[in-house]
Amino acid sequence: MYNNRMSMVIKFSIKHVLPISGFTSPIARNFVRLQNVCMYSSKATSSKNNVNNSFTDWETLSKKKKVSKAMKAYLERAKEHDEFMKRQQFEYNIGKRHLANMMGEDPETFTQKDVDRAIEYLFPSGIYDPAARPLLKPPEEVFPARKAAEFDEAGRPHHFLFYTGKPNFFKLLYDAAENIQVLHQYQDKVIRRKVTPDPNVSLDLNASVWLTKDQLEQMLVEGLNDLEYDNFKLVMERLVSLPYSYRYKEFIEKYRKSLSTQKFALEIPKPSYDENGCAIVTTYECLRKKARGDVTIKSPGTGKITINGQDLTYFEDTQPREQVIFPLIFTGMQDKVDVIANIEGGGPSGQSGAIRWGIAWGLRSFVDKSMLEAMQVAGLLTRDHRRRERKKPGQPGARKKPTWKKR
Repeated sequence: MYNNRMSMVIKFSIKHVLPISGFTSPIARNFVRLQNVCMYSSKATSSKNNVNNSFTDWETLSKKKKVSKAMKAYLERAKEHDEFMKRQQFEYNIGKRHLANMMGEDPETFTQKDVDRAIEYLFPSGIYDPAARPLLKPPEEVFPARKAAEFDEAGRPHHFLFYTGKPNFFKLLYDAAENIQVLHQYQDKVIRRKVTPDPNVSLDLNASVWLTKDQLEQMLVEGLNDLEYDNFKLVMERLVSLPYSYRYKEFIEKYRKSLSTQKFALEIPKPSYDENGCAIVTTYECLRKKARGDVTIKSPGTGKITINGQDLTYFEDTQPREQVIFPLIFTGMQDKVDVIANIEGGGPSGQSGAIRWGIAWGLRSFVDKSMLEAMQVAGLLTRDHRRRERKKPGQPGARKKPTWKKR
């Protein structure tokens, strides 16, 4: 723009000034020289722009050529997965709002716990298999996680550990090693100040364990071999062993799983009292296989066990008897309560399993919180929904196949 204006001024000056002053004047000669310079600079600028444009076009074409078919397919699949997850999240939000409206609650404050409660209320079912029940969960929990695109269209990786083949796993080890180094530096500072660590703020991990290999693979979205998993546990145990590891409590608990994962679906019932002042708790719908019954626990008692009007010899074998008395021995209540059980259907294994669950479920009203957590970890409060697998048509049993004969 500037060069065009200058050339127009020079042309105007030559047209109107030269006839007056003459070609031989120094002013005219200077104008002519200036015009030549401006014309040369404008041509150079235009040629430079043409070169830049051609270079940009060549660079764009070269970038397009660098994107291989495999990379294009990968990026398209990642894009389709992201769009699919967005649609599922949108449908999940709509379903949650419908449930909130049916329950007469505010959709904005309707949580996942409220969703589960609403489904249990609106869709009562006796189906034992949880996979056969209605389900409304966030898409992240239903569909398996997938890795996002790890590189751009030009093939440049986003992660600095991309070429390790397992960037998420090695990033975990890198963060753990960095935390160990920071804790060593902090411990040196504390030692120089002559201060001892406070044992009351130490990290307590007795109620949790490290994630299993499958769980860690699911979290990292990467496959691991046994050696890599052992290295993970080794570096995390080293981090936990440091005296000031509580400073990274959130990082450590992210890779641990609580032992008491089962939550109580019902509140612990309060016992009722008879005319003698004995506390009584009755548990109905004690189920195991085809056995059905109810169990009543009285406290205080002498350890008497009554099953359908008989004592423990109702079961001829020792294994069912051990199943019945196991909750009492585990909680130390074998001489403190009396048990009255009414059971029908099924065989010895099913009946003893139903009574065992009923006794454990009733003992919740007579034990403290620590014992309750121990029972939870031992699996006494978990109902066993296993059933006898049905016979399949065309074969002699559920799994047994007919004998193959060559001739």
